[in-house]
Amino acid sequence: MTADAARAAVAAVLDPELRRPIGELDMVRSVHVVDGAATVSIELTIVGCPAADRIEREVHAAAAGVPGVREVRVDVGVMSPERRRALTEKLRDGRPRREPFGPDSLTRVVAVTSGKGGVGKSTLTANLAVAAAAAGLRVGLIDADVHGFSIPGILGLVGPDGRPPQPTRIDDLMLPPVAHDVKAISIGMFLPPDASAVAWRGPMLHRTVQQFLSDVYFGDLDLLLLDMPPGTGDVAISVGQLLPHADVIVVTTPQPAASDVAVRSGQVARQTGQHVIGVIENMAPMTLPDGTRLDLFGDGGGAEVAAALTTADEAVPLLGQVPLSPALRVAGDAGAPVVISAPDDPAARAIAAVADTLVSRPRGLAGRALPVTPL
Repeated sequence: MTADAARAAVAAVLDPELRRPIGELDMVRSVHVVDGAATVSIELTIVGCPAADRIEREVHAAAAGVPGVREVRVDVGVMSPERRRALTEKLRDGRPRREPFGPDSLTRVVAVTSGKGGVGKSTLTANLAVAAAAAGLRVGLIDADVHGFSIPGILGLVGPDGRPPQPTRIDDLMLPPVAHDVKAISIGMFLPPDASAVAWRGPMLHRTVQQFLSDVYFGDLDLLLLDMPPGTGDVAISVGQLLPHADVIVVTTPQPAASDVAVRSGQVARQTGQHVIGVIENMAPMTLPDGTRLDLFGDGGGAEVAAALTTADEAVPLLGQVPLSPALRVAGDAGAPVVISAPDDPAARAIAAVADTLVSRPRGLAGRALPVTPL
């Protein structure tokens, strides 16, 4: 009975990258207990697994916590190629490799776009992802802004050398790094240390987005956010082709120079079949300590974009107005999203309110095949 209890305790240990119990992943090879001495054999997915030390520690602690176990030895090995292939098939769960977020997926996909750069789109996307994860959703985030990637820094996914961590690979699957319970992937995680810029054209950009969607193991997600590049270029068209069922949020600032071009990004998304579900106005007027309002970039641009994108068939609401905020800027530079580092800041409250809208409005199931097998 002690051996059974030890096996159950060890099997419940979570793989920190896959976020599933190691027993479910067939990583536990054997558990033996003789006269209070437990010997546990586990197999990691790859040589040099970044989570190896943590898994070994937690396995040791799990076995040691079983009544009747006085000492523990953990033997760590590596899966054979055959067992690793079996694991990747289990992770894919029989889903087509090229359509993990296809029309029948239960994951809600939301692309966050803008007409021009510099409107704070990436900062808003990262904070929306973190706020949704804090509310209990399983959230993934794709940094589709290949030329101007910034998601790793905003989420704090930066190592001691100042570079984002590389995803762990299991055969042809990539495991996205996790920050604040958000699984994130970015081209910045793959560039060599001496790379100063990404100078890619259409086909390479399309392939990158396609690989992020098909070869990154996000697991079962409630919400997948895409931080889109500004404008209506190659990536916007590729995402429209790959994810025609996605929802779209348009980000703008109040002044006409941003709001006028923001309308175009929403129109292009709609042409591919995507649904524009709302507009966020960033850098809206802020209230100063003396009660006066500082409208550095004007006011009302978000409402104008929402009105311009509203049609007889599709109402587009203004989801929120995020005021100018020093805390929002500081938090982004520090890799500590403002929704958790300064939740009472006015900008954090405005972003959290938009996230609540996403949380309370899951993807509809009408017309979709559900993963249910009748008895």
